[in-house]
Amino acid sequence: MIVVQMILVIIAVWLLLRKYLISLKGAGRELVKSTDEPTFAVLIPAKDESAVIEGLLSSLDNQSYKINKNDIYVIVEDKNDPTYNIALKRGNRVVVRRDFTYKCKGGALDEAVKLIISEGKHYDAYFIFDADNVLDKDFFMEMKDSYKKGYDVGIGYRNTKNGNDNIYAAASSLTFSMINTLGNSFKAKHGLTLTVSGTGFYIRGSILESLGGYPFYSLTEDYEFSLYAVLNNLSTTYNREAKYYDEQPVSYDVTIRQRTRWIKGYFTARRMYYRDLKEKFINKDSNYASTYVTLVGVKPYILLVLALLCEIIKSIFDISMASFADKPIGMFVYNLAVILFSVYLALVVFTAVLLVIEKDSLRLNKWMKFKVLFYNPLFLAGYVKCLYLSIKSKNLIWERIPHTVNSSLGEEFIEDRVKK
Repeated sequence: MIVVQMILVIIAVWLLLRKYLISLKGAGRELVKSTDEPTFAVLIPAKDESAVIEGLLSSLDNQSYKINKNDIYVIVEDKNDPTYNIALKRGNRVVVRRDFTYKCKGGALDEAVKLIISEGKHYDAYFIFDADNVLDKDFFMEMKDSYKKGYDVGIGYRNTKNGNDNIYAAASSLTFSMINTLGNSFKAKHGLTLTVSGTGFYIRGSILESLGGYPFYSLTEDYEFSLYAVLNNLSTTYNREAKYYDEQPVSYDVTIRQRTRWIKGYFTARRMYYRDLKEKFINKDSNYASTYVTLVGVKPYILLVLALLCEIIKSIFDISMASFADKPIGMFVYNLAVILFSVYLALVVFTAVLLVIEKDSLRLNKWMKFKVLFYNPLFLAGYVKCLYLSIKSKNLIWERIPHTVNSSLGEEFIEDRVKK
């Protein structure tokens, strides 16, 4: 068991070290800048989202860089959905789905893009939002600058609408801090292809036009598109000043279901693109560093978790055999407790570093930051359970997460929730 643990740890450390060193090489893409004012389309999958859609639409109306209402496409599945009338009365375009081959977010986006293309319309960029999002008034002004700099994909800063509602919402919001504030900030600095996570991003219109739609239908269509971006050398940027807010789950069971879907979709998408990515890596083109980082993915962390599980299993076995070996059980229980506490403490330190880096950007009050500092390690440990469930669930389907926080007053509303 000790030999197995050592091998797992050595491989994990080697992968992490090599991943970091290759990351420093970056991609070195040349960007084609634009001086013309761009045209933007906004796509909003909004099945049964009448409780929150007005918050997003209000924040779109209040943008400093104005978006035409006819360029905002709210996607529903049925005219009987109250969301349909809400969007229609506000003067927005409403797309009613007719093709349910893919009953997922990717399928809804694909149908909307195909409709736009069939109408002969051209947009310089397509923005994708979830119905529960609320945008800072300068979101599009900031993203316009990213587009004009020549980036194919621009990702905004994801903040929380309801992080102070309870500990689950706060911990869930830190997930996107890990992806963006740690991961994408580092990747952007070194010219690597970024990871798209859910919403609040744009894609250059010519890319979707060449694809004839949005052909990403997995459980995690955002990560699937990220793999496509790596494979096709798309230039990506992270604009921390383009801020938007979304609603996080307030139930632990919902966070488990959500994260299980993410993990299942992550591995499904990787299976789809792995062969092409590996071939691209072997050829060592200009996006070599991004390809390697993508291929490594979460392998080091899984190996470290396996090494930890080996140690826990070994400790439990020692405890069960202690009476037969004429050794005190307390000693083995103590050793197991030390191992678990050490891991917990390391994750507390990690969370503290993340909160320090975020400073006052993440909308969590001081008391919630204190609580999440000590809870987040347990939340992260829940990913082990989610990994097990994703392996166990053979026919996992895309599930809508109910949203209820209608922050129609935009940022003022969010500031008020932070104070409370």
